[in-house]
Order: sequence, then C-alpha cells, then structure tokens
Amino acid sequence: MYTLYIGNKNYSSWSLRPWVLMRALSIPFEEKLIQFPGGDSYDFFRRVSPNGRVPCLVDGDTTVWDSLAIVEYLAERHASVWASDARARAWSRSAAAEMHSSFGALRNICGMNCGIRVALRERPPALERDLARIGELWNEGLSRFGGPFLAGGGVTAVDAFYAPVVFRAQTYGLEFGGEADAWVARMLAHPAMREWYEAALAEPWREKDHEGDLPRVGSLTADLRTG
Repeated sequence: MYTLYIGNKNYSSWSLRPWVLMRALSIPFEEKLIQFPGGDSYDFFRRVSPNGRVPCLVDGDTTVWDSLAIVEYLAERHASVWASDARARAWSRSAAAEMHSSFGALRNICGMNCGIRVALRERPPALERDLARIGELWNEGLSRFGGPFLAGGGVTAVDAFYAPVVFRAQTYGLEFGGEADAWVARMLAHPAMREWYEAALAEPWREKDHEGDLPRVGSLTADLRTG
C-alpha cells in the first residue's frame, strides 16, 4: 500500500492534490500527517521527503516527491488518473502544469486556510488576471469535455490540481463566472473534499507563518475551526 506524507490539512494546498485524487479514485493509501513546525521546515521534512517538502509518496522502496510527479507516478499504475480521451488528457496535463507553475498573485494573496472566511482588502490587477485565467480554463474544460468535472464525467488529476483553488474560493469569496462557479460548488460537495475539509476544521494547530499573512490581505469575518 502507498504511504502519503502530507502537512496540515488546513494549510497544505500541495498535499491536498494527490490526497483528494487518491480518495476520489478509491486508490488505497496510508496517510501520514506531519504538522508544520513553523519557520524553515526544510530539515524537518527532509526526514521523509528528499526535497524537504510535502507531499511525498512512498511505494515500497520507491519514493516520489512533488505533487505533479506523484500524480504521474500514480497514472502509470491507475488508468483513471487522467481522462481516457486523448484530447481531454492533453488539455488536462497542460492545465495542471499551468496550475503547478503559475498564479503567483493568487498564491501570495490568498493562501489556503480552509477554516476561516476573509474579506479581502483589495484585489490588485495581478490577482484579477489570475482569477480571470483560471475561470477561462475551467469554463473551457467544462464546455469542451461535457462536465460535470473539468475533463469529463469524473474527477481526474486536473480537478485535483485545482482543488486548493476551490477552498480558496470558499475562504475569500472568489467567483469565476459561468459554469466554473457551479464546478466549485460541485467540488466542495464531493465526499473526498468534504472529508479533507472536516478534518481541517478539527485540527487543533495554529501555525503563525500561515496565519500571519491575514492582516496584510484582509479582515477575518469567521473562524469555523473547532479544534
């Protein structure tokens, strides 16, 4: 059985990607959650992950790090990871890679924090561009491949790659227009996403580096965490 090392569910957007994909596709794995230590975590996570970050997947004597590499490793073993249609698969890989390498304003301003609600102080042009491009991508996938998910009828890797944006949409009240907003609601209702979210709300940990950006970007309107 696979072992998947992840960080705090409230904060760890990168960990969410393979976790929610594997849950949605019923790929068995053992979860190992390691609480973020605060500050420079490189040496801390080096105990389990060669790049000092999570997620990290262990499969027997094989270790795979970085969410994109993990997804491709799984795709070699599980046919449902990417869409079966070649056009949808090519689009999905491009869209997932774009998420992996882009949208710096969204990451910088709207960090993932599942359990709170935030009124943004401002939405600078760079953030608006990121949101417009993401909405464009989502609407394109839903239109081209028929929905209800981004590459067709079921959750695949491209949905998982944008799952952290779904939680950001909920936290910061972000909208994307067209069918994209319906996809956000659909993802929030998915059992795998609900499982992650409920566990995130129950976490007792508050890590100052992840909490500290809030005064810079906006004001707290609700804290729904119960842990």
